[in-house]
Amino acid sequence: MRPQGLLLALCLCLSALNAHAVSIRASADPVKDERPIKAEDKDHWAFKPLQPTPEKTGIDDLAKPASAPADPATLIRRLTFDLTGLPPTPAEVEAFSKACIQDPASSIEHLVDRLLASPRYGEHWAQWWLDLARYADTDGFEYDAERKHAWQYRDWVIDALNRDMPFDAFVQHQIAGDLMEDETATGFLFSCPDMPDLNNQNERRHVLLNDIASTVGAVGLGLTVGCAQCHDHPYDPISQADFYRLRAFFDNTVLTKNSKPLGPAVRIYTEGIPASTVFVRGDFKRPGPEIQPAIPRVFGDTPAKADRTMLARWLASKDNALFLRTTANRLWQQHFGRPLAAVPADLGHQGEAPTNPALLDWLAAELPRQNWSLKRLHKVIVMSQTYRQSVFVVRPSGRPEAQRSLNALQQTQTPKRLTGEMLRDAMLSVSGQLNLKTGGPGVKLPLPKEISSTLLKTQNEITKDTSEHTRRSIYTFARRNLRNPLFELFDRPDAQMSCARRNASTTAPQALMLLNGDFAHGIAAKIATQLNEQHGSDAPALITAATLRCLSRHPTPQEIEAGQKFLQKQTALTPSFHEALADYCLALLNSNEFVYVD
Repeated sequence: MRPQGLLLALCLCLSALNAHAVSIRASADPVKDERPIKAEDKDHWAFKPLQPTPEKTGIDDLAKPASAPADPATLIRRLTFDLTGLPPTPAEVEAFSKACIQDPASSIEHLVDRLLASPRYGEHWAQWWLDLARYADTDGFEYDAERKHAWQYRDWVIDALNRDMPFDAFVQHQIAGDLMEDETATGFLFSCPDMPDLNNQNERRHVLLNDIASTVGAVGLGLTVGCAQCHDHPYDPISQADFYRLRAFFDNTVLTKNSKPLGPAVRIYTEGIPASTVFVRGDFKRPGPEIQPAIPRVFGDTPAKADRTMLARWLASKDNALFLRTTANRLWQQHFGRPLAAVPADLGHQGEAPTNPALLDWLAAELPRQNWSLKRLHKVIVMSQTYRQSVFVVRPSGRPEAQRSLNALQQTQTPKRLTGEMLRDAMLSVSGQLNLKTGGPGVKLPLPKEISSTLLKTQNEITKDTSEHTRRSIYTFARRNLRNPLFELFDRPDAQMSCARRNASTTAPQALMLLNGDFAHGIAAKIATQLNEQHGSDAPALITAATLRCLSRHPTPQEIEAGQKFLQKQTALTPSFHEALADYCLALLNSNEFVYVD
């Protein structure tokens, strides 16, 4: 399908989901026929100013935690994965558990501060943002050509998060960094799919600009503004003219030439730029009335001669309640497994109201109160009793010992499965193979033969230095048309559009890959070799060490007994004790306790 057709189809599909409830309103003159903004248009919960809360209010006052505190082993695993995307080492688990006996509060705070100061923090949280930015190292479409310098934007995101760049500036620079002496940040705008060899370059430009405007609205406002590129939005007070006024802020940044790639960063063109117009029915061949750049009218007036700097500063501002709610909702989701407002990509009328509006507004206001420091807001969240409580206790049978009320369930954590990237990194980490080198072009990993044989020669290159193959997943080459099999099975988004919340599917191929895949078997064998070297054939010691490595806790007596029986039986079925131990390690890697955070 041609790119314009794809966008039109997506737009129509979004609108048609509830076509029986509203009619689509399109016009041959979207400016002349534009409906005025009414008072009731601003009455939606997400558009209202933040609701104030009494002084000294905190998360626990609003969430009212219902469970007992998590034990130290559970808490350090949760914190380390949440803040760095990696498991704690056995030594870190032991040290933290001992420190908690002496002084729990200061031990937890010290751990949080150490994790937030680690370079691993930015590497982990960058993937959250890159999902929103629809980042990849290739164009997509038929040829999926490589973008030689796209990685510079990825490294910018990691660095900005590690140095705790104020979040308002972090967002503003990605909208208008070329006007703020930080042009690399604008790689955000040009991370979209592209077809440089499209015969009609006017169509290419139209599709690119629509994608940029749609993504800015989705990421910055949590709204489906892209649904207004063909007609007025069916549910939210955003007209088609509003969409093209937002797009007009970027009109002088895209001037396409045949087969010439985008970017990697934005530059302003002063000649050859068509006038900013609406496009009737979203058709690039039907330019309508000329327009000036402006924010959507429901959010207020736009100053005269507004440029991208103005847009960036309005968007990421303490006065933009929708931006603050969108950000706070997504942060809560990352820590607790579910957002407060259930549809993080849509805080408009088709989304759902938050389960705890006061908590969402408090979190939203807390970000500027913390001087826009994400690290400080992370600390506020994870130091709360709400975050530090246990989720549920599971018997060996797998049944919860206690059921909590639905309200408590909504306010506490949902067990979170590791992403594909976190799984790969965790497996490399527990086997002692993780290469912590930072930055640079994406590492091209070897692919299974059944996949590599279908690729063009230029698409099947492998990084020659094999030591690079064990680097963190954030540094691996991200091909838009072909994701790493492990990442794809575990729901990595396709980078065709902004992704505010990943799917969390449970499928048979996931289990088959973890149980039968060469990568998992290699990791298990490596762990077995290291444990053999340290503990010989001492089964209880081997089981204890393997459990500490993989699950971040000591095994129970029952688990040690079961492990010994497994090793004894498996040794009789395999050529050696080492292979039996590797099978035991493989079983740990396939356990829910490894694949889920807690």
